[in-house]
Amino acid sequence: MSELRRIPVPAKDPVTGIPAAAPKVGFVSLGCPKALVDSEQILTQLRAEGYDTAKTYEGADLVIVNTCGFIDAAVQESLDAIGEAIAANGKVIVTGCLGAKKDAAGDDIIMKIHPKVLAVTGPHAVGEVMNSVHLHLPKPHEPFFDLVPAQGIKLTPKHYAYLKISEGCNHRCSFCIIPSMRGDLVSRPIADLMLEAENLFKAGVKELLVISQDTSAYGVDVKFRSGFWNGRPVKTHMTQLVEALGQLARQYGAWVRLHYVYPYPHVDQVIPMMTGENILPYLDIPLQHAHPDVLKRMKRPASGEKNLDRIQAWRAMNPDLVIRSTFIAGFPGETEEEFEYLLDFLKEAQIDRLGCFAYSPVEGATANEIANPVPEEVREERRARVMLLQEEISAKRLQAKIGKTVRVLIDEVGAKEAIGRSAADAPEIDGVVHIKRSLVPGKKLVVGEFADVVITSADAHDLWASVA
Repeated sequence: MSELRRIPVPAKDPVTGIPAAAPKVGFVSLGCPKALVDSEQILTQLRAEGYDTAKTYEGADLVIVNTCGFIDAAVQESLDAIGEAIAANGKVIVTGCLGAKKDAAGDDIIMKIHPKVLAVTGPHAVGEVMNSVHLHLPKPHEPFFDLVPAQGIKLTPKHYAYLKISEGCNHRCSFCIIPSMRGDLVSRPIADLMLEAENLFKAGVKELLVISQDTSAYGVDVKFRSGFWNGRPVKTHMTQLVEALGQLARQYGAWVRLHYVYPYPHVDQVIPMMTGENILPYLDIPLQHAHPDVLKRMKRPASGEKNLDRIQAWRAMNPDLVIRSTFIAGFPGETEEEFEYLLDFLKEAQIDRLGCFAYSPVEGATANEIANPVPEEVREERRARVMLLQEEISAKRLQAKIGKTVRVLIDEVGAKEAIGRSAADAPEIDGVVHIKRSLVPGKKLVVGEFADVVITSADAHDLWASVA
């Protein structure tokens, strides 16, 4: 059973003596998994202080909107969500990346467009958000016992969860404004991470997804100082964190998946740990491009040639390794020759899972000042060419899995089929495994449990299978 802790109780009605209904807060969470973790932390604190959550705008005493502000489309989605919450409820607090963003004149974007907003904070601001909530929706103040799970409130399904190991980023990529919103790298203490991971595993999490802005840089800001876990010293370093998480996951029969891993040399030490039993042979590496000159204009930390060599070395160490990455097509100054270089790189690298975005100018990014911007129609055409090539690569790599037995984690169970994910499939962003329901006794598929399946067919994105 999850651990309990004391939180406040709603005050009693002075006439009837019956506890008043807890004040209700509505919540809208937008953006990436890192923002999702911020939302979970705020919701956990709300629950710990006795607030309830509302499922509708109309049923809420106040609404919090956690925003994204990375690209124009995300900014507009956030502004629309704020406007909808104001129209439906009227009492709105805004947090998240867009809250830290200014327009060209230096004015707060949100307050300029939505002046009725009660308060605005930036990302990773639980204390500031709660202060605003207290101001506009005072918290209950009489103590009582209530159930608050040790793992906190989660917005993901019960069987998987994100573990954010740090905030901020030390890179200054020319297309990115995240450091201006989230600041420089701040690594969380390793003992705190291990305790959170243990609480999540105890609560039934079977897949832990490690996230940050730069997972490989974990501990750089504190000079890899040692912390303590279970009475032994553990360095604040990616390799020792992964090793410790693998040992912990083994106790609970769970998986650990690594996201946002930059291809630094010490990642070589992690590859042998990726046996698939607990640390998955999966790396999410945000490469963004391959041509050295484009990477230089992007102010990325590594060249294309070194990345290709490293990928090939990793696959030699671990043939089961799955690599996911994202790329930008049409970056300012990108010539046709540089783009063709990227296509050649992709043919050589054989990336398993790939997303490609046409470059989108972001207000405040230094890339906007780079000469020779690529016309929008050319950006989109190049993005389409990357994805067409990737479909061919992905289809070939998935076809090679037909006839193999793989372990999957079950996400859904329907009347005719179940949906699972293999080691190659992160939730929401990768493909899935469609599993034909078995009528054989003893082969029941259960959400949140593992199953061995035999792959029977494939397309460019998903696999189909039957129970082994």
